[in-house]
Amino acid sequence: MPSSLTRTPILDVDAIRAQFPALHRTVHEGTPLVYLDNAATSQKPQVVLDRLAHYYAQENSNVHRGVHTMSQEATDAYEEAREVIREHLNAASTREVIFTRGTTEGINLVARSFAQPRLRPGDEILITAMEHHANIVPWQLVAEATGARLQVIPVDDRGVLDVDAFERLLTPRVKMLAVVHISNALGTVNPVRHLITQAQGLGIPVLVDGAQSVPHGPVDVQALGADFFCFSAHKALGPTGFGVLYGREALLETMPPWQGGGDMIERVTFERTTYNELPHRFEAGTPHIAGAVATATALQYLQEIGPAAVAAQEQDLLTYATGQLEEIEGVRLVGTAPDKASVLSFVLDGVHPYDVGVLLDHMGVAVRTGHHCTQPLMQRFGLPGTVRASFAFYNTREEADRLAASVRRAASMLT
Repeated sequence: MPSSLTRTPILDVDAIRAQFPALHRTVHEGTPLVYLDNAATSQKPQVVLDRLAHYYAQENSNVHRGVHTMSQEATDAYEEAREVIREHLNAASTREVIFTRGTTEGINLVARSFAQPRLRPGDEILITAMEHHANIVPWQLVAEATGARLQVIPVDDRGVLDVDAFERLLTPRVKMLAVVHISNALGTVNPVRHLITQAQGLGIPVLVDGAQSVPHGPVDVQALGADFFCFSAHKALGPTGFGVLYGREALLETMPPWQGGGDMIERVTFERTTYNELPHRFEAGTPHIAGAVATATALQYLQEIGPAAVAAQEQDLLTYATGQLEEIEGVRLVGTAPDKASVLSFVLDGVHPYDVGVLLDHMGVAVRTGHHCTQPLMQRFGLPGTVRASFAFYNTREEADRLAASVRRAASMLT
């Protein structure tokens, strides 16, 4: 029976797909594209592309610095975008919404401006074994600068965080917890609310890497309780080069600027400089104005579809595709946590992931291969990398069928 007849659709995916131009292109001499690399970056709906074009065609001007009409229009659009993003995250105030270049910059900002001045030799920074390099390297740099040590919460063979080990590691020496919400390599959804509650009970501040959670379901930073939370727009239907750092206002107020330049200042003399109020204190120089307004449009688009519906659609795809791949001889899934988001990582016995990815590409199926910027995690599993298919709400069961058929064909050719 065709897969499309086995269930009632959660969303009108055909109507949604019509709004994404890139989903209708072909590759390799006319092969229809199946785009399953959403954990790396999402495709963009036409409304986001139109918003970018409109800004540059009609509103292009610098913000906060001009009295002329276009500058005022650009400033209004830019700050209205901050309010849209605040609402999407349920932050208490726009003063808590800092615009960055992405998740990586947000983590580095917190590491340098918040953690580094507070850390002393012998202090510990606690992270997990499934962190992206962006949530490892900044803490290593800070540890080297301060004499602090990095401690790692292990994961089991399913890719599930060892919560018992976490509680053992949570000692008075820990001065910072930085944890990924959803693993980009495994799809594991971490119990971040529990981790935050345990850490904050000991006065330990917490940063959450939300790069993979904002695109795939509802996020409420106040309910979550994190002190800091960051994400990248390009994974959530928005443009590249733009991101958001949420921080508790009381903590942000204590933090020194981490970059100097225009707009983050109040008054400058050669003898002394005073700094702007939140959030502008952390936004030096001309910002990615088009990125801000287009990100607001992207999040409004997600809200109109419904974050809960997005999560349900993607969970259906994950469950269906998992069942398909489990039936293929030689395929081994990597990351089998009971609570997962729409990431499906696997290896084909005896075959390097790169070779599988190249063959899938020639069949029109776009996946990601390699270590996914999680080399320590790959070492934990004894792998050079995996093949990763990652789904978005605009994918279909028919595309999951094409993935499975292509993997079967690749297996017959390579093994």
